[in-house]
Amino acid sequence: MTLIERYFPDLTPRQREQFAAMPALYEEWNARINVISRKDIAHVEEHHILHSLAIAKTELIVPGETVLDVGCGGGFPGIPLAVCYPEVQFTLVDSIGKKIKVVKEVAAALGLTNVRAEHCRVEQLDGGRSRFDWVVSRAVTDLRTFVGWTWSRTTYGILYLKGGDLTAEIAEAGRKTEQLPVSTWFDGEFFETKKVLVLPKK
Repeated sequence: MTLIERYFPDLTPRQREQFAAMPALYEEWNARINVISRKDIAHVEEHHILHSLAIAKTELIVPGETVLDVGCGGGFPGIPLAVCYPEVQFTLVDSIGKKIKVVKEVAAALGLTNVRAEHCRVEQLDGGRSRFDWVVSRAVTDLRTFVGWTWSRTTYGILYLKGGDLTAEIAEAGRKTEQLPVSTWFDGEFFETKKVLVLPKK
């Protein structure tokens, strides 16, 4: 049993295959284009794939919805979530072109048809017109700045992965925010200070 299957026992055979293939794909691409720190690539399954899936444990995203991943880097949390939610459409954006190349290559190798990857800043995406049910991200900036970038682009709210003491940052953001400890769902020292921040639009 893989680490992912331990926490997500109801995966389909296809999803199990995709998650099993993901660590080696990232190791291969990271050797060419550095999107994960060299010392952390050995922990890609726990620190990146499983961490991304904490958003799935909130059970807020449902089939048929659309999700925007802002500052996706090499594809986190968007790629693992796209495997977890095959009936949800994901748009992944990053301002660094080589990272989007990795996202596109990994998505293609995994056979993901529900992923669109765009090399741009979120303000530039679709001319600033498109809206998404949810915005997700993983610690790309402080919460107040992130809300400023994305609040107008979401219908239901923001699901933001971040760690540490976030009391002051949440207060500065000025939005209703629920902190969900990732350690509620996943064991291990890495997750002890990690949170999913839920900022509901309504």
